[in-house]
Amino acid sequence: MNIREMREDWEARFLSPYASLSRNTQGRDVWEDPCDIRPVYQRDRDRILHCKAFRRLKHKTQVFLAPEGDHYRTRLTHTLEVAQIARTIARSLRLNEDLTEAIALGHDLGHTPFGHSGERILDEVCLDGFAHYKQSVRVVEVLENDGRGLNLTKEVRDGILNHRTSGHPSTLEGGIVRFSDKIAYINHDIDDAIRGRIFREEGLPECYTSVLGHSVRERLNTMIHDIILNSMDQPVIRMSPGMEEAMQGLRSWLFEHVYMNEIPKAEEGKAQQMIASLYRYYMEHVIELPEEYVLLMVQKGEKKERVVCDYIAGMSDSYATSKFVELFVPKSWK
Repeated sequence: MNIREMREDWEARFLSPYASLSRNTQGRDVWEDPCDIRPVYQRDRDRILHCKAFRRLKHKTQVFLAPEGDHYRTRLTHTLEVAQIARTIARSLRLNEDLTEAIALGHDLGHTPFGHSGERILDEVCLDGFAHYKQSVRVVEVLENDGRGLNLTKEVRDGILNHRTSGHPSTLEGGIVRFSDKIAYINHDIDDAIRGRIFREEGLPECYTSVLGHSVRERLNTMIHDIILNSMDQPVIRMSPGMEEAMQGLRSWLFEHVYMNEIPKAEEGKAQQMIASLYRYYMEHVIELPEEYVLLMVQKGEKKERVVCDYIAGMSDSYATSKFVELFVPKSWK
């Protein structure tokens, strides 16, 4: 018996009967010989961690565009916070930590530069539409590894696709990530907004903080404990009704006071104009796309609109800005 088989045997003996066992995976689209050390979900986690799209997350906006300061969240730090929360819940419920972490690390791989503002403008200008959760799956299935994809298991891809609020993951591990994503961004976006002096902790609605807690630390502790207590030895991941109602209420309040606030969004219009201009340019000059994107059209018959979206969605904030300057800002004559 090798190391992987011993780990699979441990899962079968000690994990919850509702856990997704590595040996019971629905598998990959392309068969691969099993690793002698790592079960399938650990292997998926490692592939995501080492892929280029994951590294680019460190230069992508979470909420605050081009903030002055080193401590505001990026798309990468958000992803790591989601993974940490999700693993804590998965371990407490005796579910599969490797599957949970793989989904968490991959859930935002398809996010655009400049956060949800970038996502909205790509969805507007592209005739086929754009959604980051679908793009995250496309990244791991098509775009990574020189167009071959990462060949991840079906459970990981399902969790990535269904991490949004309206998603319905097929595994409890995916359900954990779905909640953990909201828990993470609600709390770290409050923390960043307080740091940016948009409001103070005392300014949060008492009707929500009286239930959730009066600090980021309290709220994280309260919501995580509530999910664990209400999901223990159950075939579902859930919060208590009062806790979920308070969480959703605070989330709605954040949309009005942070996500749509004119202070963090002051530059959003410029960022959206920049992305729209890049999209129109590459639609007219598709041959100027990097070779791997041109090959998607030539060899795989991908639509031009989708490939242009692929290229722009993969850009970091700084790369999108430098490309815009290169293409549209006049240079000094020498």
